[in-house]
Amino acid sequence: MRGLTRVPKIKVLIIIIAGLFFGWACTKKKSDPQLESFNNSPENQTFQKDFDFLEKYLELVLLEDDSGDGKIIVSPGLQARVMTSSANGWSGKSYGWINKTLFTSGDTSIHINAYGGEERIWFGPEGGQYSIFFKKGDEFTLDNWITPRLIDLEPFDLIERSNSHALFSKSASLKNYSGFTFDLNIERKISILSQSEISKLLNVNLNEKVKAVGYKTENTLKNIGNKTWEKSGGLLSIWILGMMNPSPNTTIVIPYIEGSSSQFGPVVNDDYFGKISSKRLRVTEKAIFFKADGNERGKIGVSSSRAKDIFGSYDSLENSLTLIKFNKPTEEKLYVNSKWEIQTDPFNGDVINSYNDGPPEPGAAPLGPFYELETSSPAAELKIGEELTHIQYTFHFEGNFEALDNISKKTLGITLDEIKSALKE
Repeated sequence: MRGLTRVPKIKVLIIIIAGLFFGWACTKKKSDPQLESFNNSPENQTFQKDFDFLEKYLELVLLEDDSGDGKIIVSPGLQARVMTSSANGWSGKSYGWINKTLFTSGDTSIHINAYGGEERIWFGPEGGQYSIFFKKGDEFTLDNWITPRLIDLEPFDLIERSNSHALFSKSASLKNYSGFTFDLNIERKISILSQSEISKLLNVNLNEKVKAVGYKTENTLKNIGNKTWEKSGGLLSIWILGMMNPSPNTTIVIPYIEGSSSQFGPVVNDDYFGKISSKRLRVTEKAIFFKADGNERGKIGVSSSRAKDIFGSYDSLENSLTLIKFNKPTEEKLYVNSKWEIQTDPFNGDVINSYNDGPPEPGAAPLGPFYELETSSPAAELKIGEELTHIQYTFHFEGNFEALDNISKKTLGITLDEIKSALKE
């Protein structure tokens, strides 16, 4: 397709392929009543359907867990992004939002090519005097907003792979709004997790009532230039974003660190694109709840003083729970500010963000629609040869309501009923 560089096909042993399809066939024949309770998507949203579609346009790396049910698709040609995943094999729900219209059109845009994918790497800041999305002197408007090709259209190099992990690398340069050039290398390792690893990481019990898929990405940014990266010239952050499928029944939930605003600052920042109505955003004593229906554009952020290291979303109709966990530093750090303005405090940004897509103005079409779950690393103050690593885990659970409720209470401290009722009118 135009604008996407294809990478060499990855050779896979025929015996492995045969094994995969044999496993798929066996899975489809199962009629266990317990398995029938699991959340299988409509035919056009299954993992198999999305794999077949993506294979027409991209070279794909398929990673599988030890059960064979947990699967993820990675695209080297799209910056080693995780396109989608399944907790229930080939016929299971496909979790990543994929922009099939854009793929089939063959078109590319100067602003952004929103191909989708449930976990990708970007760099911040998006706005401000140190932005890498705006040219020097430009106003911070949607017309002037341009996603760097490095994190939009360029492929990453596949360095090594196995059935359960893949390692990618890319060297490049980025210039910010103030004119500073970053010479950098990115290393991105993606590993699918075993069921026992998921249980251990989250301290939860997984049984036959729950299907789960989880994966870890280790994202390392290295200064390979001849200049130290300092606050005076602007800094980068590693920014990990996931595009998910929206629905009227999906709610984002972000537990936060309690305390007075005088000590910890505001609980949530909701004025990225204008204030969000109380019908779509609610803050309780426990958590922040944000509607993820893809109908109205809005973005929220949570600062490092308020953010915990875990948050997620819940679809009450399909009874699926998504969790994001990351390596939030225990000590205070600087975070880049992505607001679309010249900032008085460019290093007082958010560590967690969430975006709900929708029309940017009346009568305009949305990018998706989709919703995003996002985390950021601290600002990278790096001397020559130094590096910074940001680690993120993504988990999807589906199956029995009571079992998922226990996982939600254990990890988020919130019941599924609390999430379901948080934004009901």
